[in-house]
Amino acid sequence: MTKKKIPFLNREISWLYFNDRVLQEAADETVPLIERIKFLSIFSSNLEEFYRVRVATMNRLSNLNDKAKELLGFNPKRVLNEIKNIVVKQERKFEQLFQATLINELAQNRIFILNETQLNVARGEFVRNHFRDKILSNLVPIMLDMDKPFPELKDRYLYFFVRLSRSSSKKNEKYALIELPNDLPRFLVLPETNGLKFIILAEDIIKYCLDDIFYVFNYDVLDAFSIQLTRDAELDIDKNVSDKFVDELKASLDKRKKGKPMRLLYDTEMPFEMLTVLVTKMKIEAESLIPGNRYHKFGDFIAFPNVGGKELEYAPNVPLKVSGLHRTESIFNKLQERDFLINLPYQSYDYIILFLREAAIDPKVTEIHITLYRLAENSRVINALINAAKNGKKVHCLVELKARFDEQANIFWTSRLLEEGISVNYGLNDYKVHSKICLVKRIEKGRSKYYANLATGNFNEKTAKLYCDHSIFTAKKEITNDLLKLFGALNKKNVTKGFKHLIVSPLESRNKIYGLIEREIKIAKQGKPAYMILKVNSLADEGIVEKLYEASNGGVKIKLIVRGICTLVPGIEGFSENITVISIIDKFLEHARVFIFGNGGKEEMFLSSADLMSRNFEHRVEVGFPVLDVEVQQEIRDIIEFQLQDNVKARDITKTNSNKYHRNRISTKIRAQVQTYNYLKNKHQ
Repeated sequence: MTKKKIPFLNREISWLYFNDRVLQEAADETVPLIERIKFLSIFSSNLEEFYRVRVATMNRLSNLNDKAKELLGFNPKRVLNEIKNIVVKQERKFEQLFQATLINELAQNRIFILNETQLNVARGEFVRNHFRDKILSNLVPIMLDMDKPFPELKDRYLYFFVRLSRSSSKKNEKYALIELPNDLPRFLVLPETNGLKFIILAEDIIKYCLDDIFYVFNYDVLDAFSIQLTRDAELDIDKNVSDKFVDELKASLDKRKKGKPMRLLYDTEMPFEMLTVLVTKMKIEAESLIPGNRYHKFGDFIAFPNVGGKELEYAPNVPLKVSGLHRTESIFNKLQERDFLINLPYQSYDYIILFLREAAIDPKVTEIHITLYRLAENSRVINALINAAKNGKKVHCLVELKARFDEQANIFWTSRLLEEGISVNYGLNDYKVHSKICLVKRIEKGRSKYYANLATGNFNEKTAKLYCDHSIFTAKKEITNDLLKLFGALNKKNVTKGFKHLIVSPLESRNKIYGLIEREIKIAKQGKPAYMILKVNSLADEGIVEKLYEASNGGVKIKLIVRGICTLVPGIEGFSENITVISIIDKFLEHARVFIFGNGGKEEMFLSSADLMSRNFEHRVEVGFPVLDVEVQQEIRDIIEFQLQDNVKARDITKTNSNKYHRNRISTKIRAQVQTYNYLKNKHQ
């Protein structure tokens, strides 16, 4: 099969279909109202990052010559055009959903979002007093000189483009820019009246009080419309990871704020002549101009205040216990008996903290090795590691400074760790370290004994409340011996191979995954049942897609659970007739990577930090690990089965890209995340 002939959906287009599934959650009437608003927020934040990174990359690629485009396999300009067409349609759907549906449903719940034209005298006075006390001193308009260059707009900041004029004459108009500070509270809850709740946004407060800002001018007509610029966010840094790296990274983060404009969102109510002035002065290209709605930077709506009843939000799940693990008993002693699995966010993240805390105070523990990719704002993980160092343990932290959009936070934590005398490795020259691994050395009866935690998600207690991940504690030598070898290499800033049980990128993952797929093909050719179940966030590596097509043609039954990008096209005759793909979007973010292989009746299961994308194979240090404990394996298998049976939140991924909800022959409704919580509650109570 040649690459030109195989069905392969462009990854950017596939990503947009994923974000459309997020928009579906906002449209789902069974989802609580405030949660639906939050899904709009997630959709908006996702799209913002997409423009900052993926569209920015496409823009660079669009300058390639024809020969380079042929090697690339697609025309970047054509893809950019398709992106804009899809995004404009999605923005219309977004606007319709927010304005015509969700605002009306808020009103049915006696909650009203007011704009500057809807304030009565009393509420108007309340708003103006709030503006003068809390907002006015934070705003300094820039009066624009049409003969001078347009000011540089900051990435993702909200601005008002303002026109000052007189009702008697259109001559001598002035224009101004108002920057809204990022730390300005977005929502103001107004005094309740007769059981009615009112909320107004910061930009509508400012619009209502424009005359307080421009009182020094003799103009009686003030028109203000919101705009938001999204810039290219890719870093341009030297790959040399040395002591100078942190300084270089800081400088690059400053450059990020001034990256090339990728998207200008503007309020469609803006008069054409104002938009013309704006576009001309900013020198924005047509494809970067995206008509938006009244409210930009919708990511802030993740914090939309619930002034109504509890039923407007998902009921919080009480984190479940893990049978056999107790807060007052040694985890190390328990691990000598068997492995333990933490299913996040259903079960408590406290077990990971307790593991690190015990390592910090146990006199038998001498060393802790850990890789850190994204950390919580007030990280208990970091606190446990600092206390371990204070207790005389050797603590080796590899902090990945190149974790996109977390660079600034990771620089902060690196400084904090260094202040405490902890050995910090900034990462490797050419690879991001994306693995989620921890290894603890303990001296028992004069010998070294190792205990490990390996996970599909980060050591981050905040995201652990929202992301579905698996985290395993083990003392099995098959795992710990390989981890000891891996940490030995990482501490020397090297990558290595020759692992007996782990699947480690960048040197071995591709061949090992290929080998596992080829084994299933061989079994199928022998006339025996052969199957694979693969769950990932994204599937976009051409080599893997080709291998899965080959397995499908060889008679291997393949079930894929892919939350986001899926460039493989299922159900195509001669390629993927034996492949089905579903995507689950629900209350929690499905984040686990699980690889299951039939293996002729001796089923094998692996968990991994890696998705099936080229970057995970070639440009990152990733760790996949076998699930060796039979009880742990069965628990994960049961959870995967719930997901395969989901007929409430699963969507079928097909060649039509219609995102239709998955339907099966099961008469009862099965919602995997609810089913999983109840299953774990009953099993571990």
